[in-house]
Amino acid sequence: MVLVQAQPAVHTRSQEFITKVYGLMAGGLALTGAVAYTTVQSPEVLQAVKSIFYPLLLGELALVWILSASVHKLPAWAAALMFVFYAALNGLTFSILLLIYTEESIARTFFITAGTFGAMSLYGLTTRQNLTSVGSLGMMGLIGVIIASVVNIFIGSSAMGWAISFIGVIVFIGLTAYDAQKLMKMADSVDPGSERGKKAAVMGALTLYLDFINLFLMLLRVFDRR
Repeated sequence: MVLVQAQPAVHTRSQEFITKVYGLMAGGLALTGAVAYTTVQSPEVLQAVKSIFYPLLLGELALVWILSASVHKLPAWAAALMFVFYAALNGLTFSILLLIYTEESIARTFFITAGTFGAMSLYGLTTRQNLTSVGSLGMMGLIGVIIASVVNIFIGSSAMGWAISFIGVIVFIGLTAYDAQKLMKMADSVDPGSERGKKAAVMGALTLYLDFINLFLMLLRVFDRR
């Protein structure tokens, strides 16, 4: 009788954890979009963002690294605040995309990204197949994409850039499914109301947020309507 009662309780906690993770991720995306749109509406702010664009990018990378490295030492509220700050900072840099690409291209790519991300997340959350090998291949592919992107900065090949973006789409599709399954496994072992559970939810949201953002960027480059 005890076991029969415990199983629904664990299942409920898992659902609560997953809901919290995806809710945080969606909130981060909404904040990024709102900041990007608001920035474009102000020429003064947009000009300031242009002048410090690369320092902002470096700041984003540093913030993600600091959050990932120190999340276990931080209180849950501080980790959540850093995630919110990162999403807002990302909105500033994303405002430049609104100047480079057409609104139609951005809107279409966003909906394609949302559909693809949703489908792969659902697959990762429900499949019984172990996706560990997919995650390993995805990480190796990601390293390759990063190295190739750095090389292409000096080469400036449009064909190579398109190939990198296409491979990047495949990489982040696989990582989305893998990360979703990893979160589902984690959900069975954490209490979403505990300090550890809250920190895990923030890191899970950050991971999915990065998957979504990078998938969106790769798809935007593949379609490339400026």
